[in-house]
Parts: sequence; structure tokens; C-alpha cells
Amino acid sequence: MGSLFERDLKIINVGTPFFIEDLALQGVEHVHLAWRPPVGGDASLIEVLDKIAARQDVIAEANDEVLRRIKAVAVKLIGVKRAGDVIPGLDQKTILHAGPPIDWAHMSGPMRGAVVGALLYEGLASSTAGAIALVERGEVGFAPCHDYGAVGPMAGIVSSSMPVHVLYDEGRKSYAYCTINEGLGKVLRYGANGDDVLERLRWIEKEFAPVMDAALAGCGGVDIGAIIAQALHMGDECHNRNKAATGLFLREVMLHVLNTDFPLEQKIGVLQFLNRNDHYFLNLSMPYSKLALQAGHGVKHSTVCTVMARNGVEFGLKISSSDKWFVGPANFVEGLFFPGFTNEDAARDIGDSSITETMGLGGFAMGSAPAIVRFVGGSVQDALNYSMSMHEICHGENSSFTIPTLDFRPTALGIDAVKVVESGILPIINTGIAHKEPGIGQVGAGLVTPPMQCFIDALKDYASALTDS
Repeated sequence: MGSLFERDLKIINVGTPFFIEDLALQGVEHVHLAWRPPVGGDASLIEVLDKIAARQDVIAEANDEVLRRIKAVAVKLIGVKRAGDVIPGLDQKTILHAGPPIDWAHMSGPMRGAVVGALLYEGLASSTAGAIALVERGEVGFAPCHDYGAVGPMAGIVSSSMPVHVLYDEGRKSYAYCTINEGLGKVLRYGANGDDVLERLRWIEKEFAPVMDAALAGCGGVDIGAIIAQALHMGDECHNRNKAATGLFLREVMLHVLNTDFPLEQKIGVLQFLNRNDHYFLNLSMPYSKLALQAGHGVKHSTVCTVMARNGVEFGLKISSSDKWFVGPANFVEGLFFPGFTNEDAARDIGDSSITETMGLGGFAMGSAPAIVRFVGGSVQDALNYSMSMHEICHGENSSFTIPTLDFRPTALGIDAVKVVESGILPIINTGIAHKEPGIGQVGAGLVTPPMQCFIDALKDYASALTDS
């Protein structure tokens, strides 16, 4: 002991920071380890984690299988069809929405506005009051898009007459669906339902969809995963920034659009619509991600998240080994607002687009899209740090998607609910901010995280179901 104090000490201060000031005053070299008790010292949750840790080999094997299935998909966009004709079980009186289950009484303003717009579009009502009365009489049913193999941005409303992208995984013979991106401004996904919104939706149905469907048939489909991989090398993260991906998609289909038998004016209108809508590809990266994660769902013992979604009131997630929704209050997005808008105008986090983050895109791939920080806030270094930190909560990586600015490191893949809870690190999502009232539209963009309680509840349910089998 005597010799110990005769040497220069290099001190590690663990836990409480109160000793640091004294060490600094004495000029003693030291570092501070900001240690905290696991999961905040919650004894019941530590017991859950211990129970799960006892099966870690089985769980790791299951999570390996989930990632193997996800990475094995070969997804093509093969058509644009009427939703009611291709989505199993979707009839005219059923409306699909973003996020976990919710009823009319609890819907946010943007979702209510979009529901009204869908009922007007379908011809089930001729006025807003008529649409609301129809819903309140119980003549309209609601269900999450995810429960029908579909996804939708923001309010995420899908009704039977709306055209949807049809994506197909040849290996598993499975499908996923998403509506056509309407562009910016007053659009249905933000709750707008005026005549101009309905006119655009009808143009998409009558003019755009037939041409695009014929073009896709002519080219044999478009490899969406290949476009995502290339777009990540061109400044996109395929959630809020889709400029490169949309351009690449336009290049893929342009000649095939022109080779269809439709009038030239109609074909030019289709190409102009694509060219003027930088966000078009979002409605392709979302169903791609859904289809890939759908392939990884249903693996016994897995703790990997296969769904993250928001309905403007609640955030919901699913893990591969369970069909249950685990929900908690949706957070408010923190970011940059358009001129004239503030936090007081914002709705809670909304939309199925966080399926891209569940796939390792979007916020997880912000390192690929340094320009995104001009839209969501922060610095370029923040974007790189987010992409790096997401590896700490994921089971593995996706070598199909790499980030040039991180020396081509693969994107993180397979959000592990155990790692989220143990580390306290939540998935980062970059997203648009909707106005809390219907019809006003997007008022900003920023970053948001899920509520930790969703992951805790998923693990508690998981642990309660563990057996020796």
C-alpha cells in the first residue's frame, strides 16, 4: 500500500461525479466513468433481463435466422394496381391507416382529415359531415396497414379504389403494398381533403396508374433493393431524402413509359409527375422494407423488431417472435419548423415510414446523407454519429447497404429489443412534422425516438412466454 501512493496515480472515478472537482484541483490525472445501474436499477426489469440472458444462445441463433431471411429477399416492383383488387381482405368499407390499431374517437387531426378524404374519394359520402356521420354510425372499419401487408406514410390511409405499388419477393412468394406518393403541399397523407386533393388522387388513379402498370409489365419489374443500395452512395438515406433514388427510378422506367400504347400527352404527364416529386421513392423504400422485415417475422425466440409504426397518438412495435403490438404514447418530433410554425402547431409523431429505420435506412443511414441535416437539424457529425450508434442496438449489419462516409461500413440491421433496454439507446427516426389540424400539411422535419416503454413491455411479454423448449 505504501508504494502505491509513491507512484503517479491514474484514477478512474466510477459513478458519482462529486470527487472530480477535488481531483482536478489537485492536478491528478483521471477519467470519469459515467456508470449507471442497469435499467435504472429496476429490480423487476433486471429479473426479466436475467431470464432472457439465460437463453442468450437460443436467442442469438433465432436473431441470426431473422437477419438471414431479411437479407435473402429479392424484391421487385411489379405493378401498380387497385388496392381492393390486390390487398387480401380489403373491401370498400375498410380503411387502412398508419401505426398500431386506433379508433375514430382517438385519431389525430391529420388522420381524421385523411379518413374523410378517403370516404369522399370512394364516393361513400358527399360531404365532410356525411363522411363523419358514416363513421360514427359504425359503417366504416379501421385497421393498421401493417396487418394487411401494407404501409403508408403519415396518416397512411389506404382505401379500396386507391392505386398501390405492388412489390413482390420471388423467394418467399410474398407481397407488400403502398400508395402512390402525392408530392408536397396539401395532400391526403397530411389530412387535406379538398377538391384539389381529390382531383389529384383521381388523376393518379385514372391517368398515372395505368401507364405505370403497363410500363412495369413491359420491363419485367424494377429491382428496388438495387436502387436503394446505389442511392445510399449518392446522398440519400431513403426516408426523408429520396432525390437520387427517385431519379434512378425515373431512369429505370422512362423508356418503358414511352413505349406504352397510351397517348403521348398522358405519358409525358406521368414522367413530369415523377420528375417533380423528389419524395416519390419513399413509397417504394417503405414497402421494400416491409416486405424484407415481413420475411423475418415469425421466428420463435427472436427479439428483433420487425415493425415500428406511429398513428399520431401511439407508437407501436412488433418483435419477430410475437404478433402482438406493444404501444406507448408517440413522442413529438424535435427539429426545424417551416417559417410561421412552432412546436405549438405540431402533431405527435405519425406514419408507417419508420419501417425504413426498422430496416436500417432513414435515421440509421443518415451518415449517407449529410445534406439531410439542413432539413432535420443538427450537424453532419451528428448524422455520422447516429449511424454509428445504431450498431450498438442492432443484432448485425446489412452488407447490401453501405455508407461511404463511414468507410463503406454496412448499415446496422436488426433492432434488438434486449440491446435497446440494456443500453438505454433508442432507435433514431428522421421524419416530417405534421400540423395537428387536418389539411394544413407538413410544418417541419426533425428527429424522434420511440417510447422506451414499448421495448420494455415487449421484453416482459417475451420473458413471460419463455419455456425450456
